[in-house]
Amino acid sequence: MTIDILPTAALAAVSTPLHEGWRLTAASGPVAIDLEGGVPASVPGCVHTDLLAADLIPDPYLDDNEALLAWIGLVDWTYRTSFTWAPDGHTRHDLVFEGLDTVATVTLNGAVILEAANQHRSYRIDVREHLAEGENSLVVAFRSPVRYANGKSMEYGARPRPYPLPYEAIRKSAASFGWDWGIATFTSGIWRPVRLESWSVARVDELRVNAAPAAGGAKGGRAEVEVVIERESEASHGELRVSAAVAGGTASGIIPAGADRARLVVHAPDAELWWPAGYGAQPLYALDVTLVAEEAEIAAASRRVGFRSVRWETEPDADGTPFTLSVNDQRVYVKGVNWIPDDALTSRIDRARLERRMHQALDANLNLIRVWGGGIYESEDFYDLCDELGLLSWQDFLFACAAYPEEEPLRSEIEAEAREQIVRLSSHPSLVLLAGNNENVWGYEDWGWKEHLDGKTWGAYYYHELFPQLVAELAPHVEYSHGSPFSPHGQHPNEEAHGTMHLWEQWNRQDYPTYLEHRPRFVAEFGWQGPATWTTLTRSISDAPLTPESPGMLVHQKAAEGNDKLTRGLLPHYRMPSDMSGWHWAMQLNQAEAVRFALDHFRSLAPLNSGAIVWQLNDCWPVTSWAAVDGDERLKPLWYALKSAFAPRVVSLQPREGGLAAVLGNDTAEPWSGELVVRRIGFDGQAWATHRMPFTVASRGSLEISVDAGIATPVEAAGELVVAEADGVRGVRFFAEPRDSQLPAAQYTTELTPVQGGTEVRITAQSLLKDLTLLVDRAHPDAVTHEGLITLLPGETATFTVRHPADADPAALLAPEVIRTANELVAR
Repeated sequence: MTIDILPTAALAAVSTPLHEGWRLTAASGPVAIDLEGGVPASVPGCVHTDLLAADLIPDPYLDDNEALLAWIGLVDWTYRTSFTWAPDGHTRHDLVFEGLDTVATVTLNGAVILEAANQHRSYRIDVREHLAEGENSLVVAFRSPVRYANGKSMEYGARPRPYPLPYEAIRKSAASFGWDWGIATFTSGIWRPVRLESWSVARVDELRVNAAPAAGGAKGGRAEVEVVIERESEASHGELRVSAAVAGGTASGIIPAGADRARLVVHAPDAELWWPAGYGAQPLYALDVTLVAEEAEIAAASRRVGFRSVRWETEPDADGTPFTLSVNDQRVYVKGVNWIPDDALTSRIDRARLERRMHQALDANLNLIRVWGGGIYESEDFYDLCDELGLLSWQDFLFACAAYPEEEPLRSEIEAEAREQIVRLSSHPSLVLLAGNNENVWGYEDWGWKEHLDGKTWGAYYYHELFPQLVAELAPHVEYSHGSPFSPHGQHPNEEAHGTMHLWEQWNRQDYPTYLEHRPRFVAEFGWQGPATWTTLTRSISDAPLTPESPGMLVHQKAAEGNDKLTRGLLPHYRMPSDMSGWHWAMQLNQAEAVRFALDHFRSLAPLNSGAIVWQLNDCWPVTSWAAVDGDERLKPLWYALKSAFAPRVVSLQPREGGLAAVLGNDTAEPWSGELVVRRIGFDGQAWATHRMPFTVASRGSLEISVDAGIATPVEAAGELVVAEADGVRGVRFFAEPRDSQLPAAQYTTELTPVQGGTEVRITAQSLLKDLTLLVDRAHPDAVTHEGLITLLPGETATFTVRHPADADPAALLAPEVIRTANELVAR
């Protein structure tokens, strides 16, 4: 656990970062470059970033450089530095590594002080017997992660997994071995900070905090605080006083001689409730703890907390088993995205990058981010930003799509890792769920594992025994599920009527309209692929000519039969363009339409359906993937689909047994009343039938209104659509697939107006325009707009605000490769 060590008046702990003077060398293995004498190394960092800084390797994200650099994962690497030290009056000196990736032997002045084999935990070593006054030599020798994992796989026995290398045999990010959206780096390095920490008497080892509303609806809050200390030695066993303060309240207690903890309850009269985005404010408070020995303050620690309650409703009902989130006794419809590491070279992910991504999530009307189990436990910056912005977080334990051994030493490493992460994360108000794994319970049931395992362990002990026991011990206020997907009461783990489910048949084998065949209580994964933005694509791939199947494109398409699935998913809806620019737009648009179609359906089922988590928000490199934001941080059309489908108020048109229905969703604190206007309109703009009706939708509610048969039944399906509108919120439904329709060539007029920071683009439709979108990166790489996928009837106008650098040419925003519609994928 990482605790902020605060300055104190006496016997203050001293924390000295050890980030300078490091050097990287290759110890053994197939080194493919001249590395004589080594190179300067950055800490935190990794082998790839150091070799890139030394200009010794090409960018692994470009062209086929991934394969060119695969040798890095087969090499043993060594980091070394020296530092000076002198006695400072303290009696205890600890070397603290917040993260080592992954298998490392650490020596200090020639003595082995640590054997590490887990990227997902920190290490603290008492080095007082090994320090020397003056210069000290520190060496971290990493073993090849590929060779280590292969060896351990033989030792534990081979287990089922979806990819060739045995990532389940090593406690390293599974995605670092490659995924169906990710580059294989197999990197090594000191990926998180390292420091020398000097202290005396005792230090705060853990703060376990539950900040909740006051009982019985009373004003303020209540913080339960468990302070766990480490004493400098067995001889340091005297009584200590501990105090805690938060939100206008204080409490104190005694840690008896020889004991290592105290429990306090702080009544916080000034505390106000913390809410998710869209439901209220996010007040945060510093909870400060001090430790006193013989009237001298010897240590202090702080956590930032928010006061709220969390519950997932899983009591069976007439339709099965819900999975409904309640925060402060208010039900929350989950509008979520799955999250992968934002850069495959994870040491490069800083707070500024995370903040940009979080704001992209917030601007798309999202309220939850699920941290997927094949990545990493994200930094404190990640969870702090979630707390600040009201983005709920769901954290998988780091197990994904494979059977994991339960034997030693892996078993003990996993317990140590889980203990640390539970305590570290559990005080964050944004955290609403810890999940045991990603798809492993489902895999055991349905993917042929039982026969393959032939009696070997597969991880059940972790998910069903260890993790729930640890959560109950360390953070009983945190909700736990044994996996994703899962059913709360023992049903099949991916049963749609019970708990959560993952829906992947549509992308893999079926067309996206078959989402309508499902009525899931909660969807934790589903998605559709599309290429990165044009600028990102052409920056990372230098193929000439660039085609969907050119060599670089295939390197940057990791999904099995990915291009075939893209084609199969497009052709029922649109014709295949004959040029690369058209192919790129068609696949991006189809991705957005598939996900928007699904989200509209799921949300129309509320409250039966209580949320959906799209796969995925972000990318870790430039690639064709399921992401809404590409590896260069640019918005894909899918982002506009998320923003639209997750808007606070929505209208969609849905097929029902009795015909067509308009479904209104109101995710606001106020009732929504007005007049709903439903029209059947020809592509020329002529309204053939109109129906008006008053409506009221309750706060946080939904309303289904049957559409008159005269509107729901077309005269000419290929040339008509239905439009439902209330207070400017619109839903549309076409009677025919675009490729089978009479959608005309796009005709429109444009107007440019300079505005602060960019240009306003007004487009007025002269013909029906379906899914009008500006691919603004094609006008300037740094251009951004938050509007897209707009369907205009003839005569209507859409306004796009485009932010761009001062040197951008506004006229470029009017180029045909920038202004795109679905029309050009249909019109002959």
